[in-house]
Order: sequence, then structure tokens, then C-alpha cells
Amino acid sequence: MHFTTRRLFLAFAAGCGVFLGFAVYTFVYARGYSYLTDDPRACANCHVMNDQYAGWVKAPHRSVAVCNDCHTPANLVGKYAVKAKNGFWHSYYFTTQTFHEPIAITNSARAVALDNCRRCHEPVVTAIDGPHNNTKRLDCLRCHQGVGH
Repeated sequence: MHFTTRRLFLAFAAGCGVFLGFAVYTFVYARGYSYLTDDPRACANCHVMNDQYAGWVKAPHRSVAVCNDCHTPANLVGKYAVKAKNGFWHSYYFTTQTFHEPIAITNSARAVALDNCRRCHEPVVTAIDGPHNNTKRLDCLRCHQGVGH
């Protein structure tokens, strides 16, 4: 290997090692492993989510659903893809302190939540959608925005 090429390779390898070290440290420090579970307390690791967690504790859905039941797709691959995407962006915005308070649901997260509302409450949704004969799906969160938390 040429001397300059070798130095570039070693610099690249060192940079990758530093990046990986910071990533592992951050994952452990921020309890990132807790997000791989279905434990709702993981969602309250960040103070921004305290109000949502406290609301969920008092809400009727607490006895039948955890955060992942509403905020991730029902299939395993979709669930962890959404968790990875959301985890990355939550970490980014929290680390850079560029999150909006109060937090607001994104359009993609809202779509996931609505799909889950419709799936869990299918008999009621079918009864409501039927008479309206709409091609556009009704937005459950329009009237029931505070139901889950």
C-alpha cells in the first residue's frame, strides 16, 4: 500500500472508530435499548414526552394498548422501521435542541396512528364509513385527538 493511501485508510478507520464509539456511548447513555421493547416508560425517557406518558397513564387505552400499539405499524418489519426512523429523528432533534414544544405528531406518524385506530376499532369505523360513502377516509383524530393520551 502506498504511504499516502495507507495514511488515508488509517485516518478513515480512526474516524469510523470515533463515530462508532460516540454512537455506542450515546445509545447506552440515552437508554436506546429501551426503545426496542414495548414498555411505555421508554417513551418517557425524554422529558418532552412526559405529558403524553402521564396522559396515557390516566387514559382508558392504558388497559388495552401501549405506545407501540398506536404509534407503530402492526407488522414486525414496519414496527421496527418506524421505531428506527422515529428514534433517529427524536435523537437528532433532542440532541440539537431543535424540537418544537409542545411536540406535535408528524403526518407520517399520524397516518400510522389512524391506521391503528381503524384496525382496532374496525366494526365502529365500518359502521361510520358506510353511511358516509366517502372515498376519503374519515380522520378519527379530528374528534378524538386526546383519546390515547
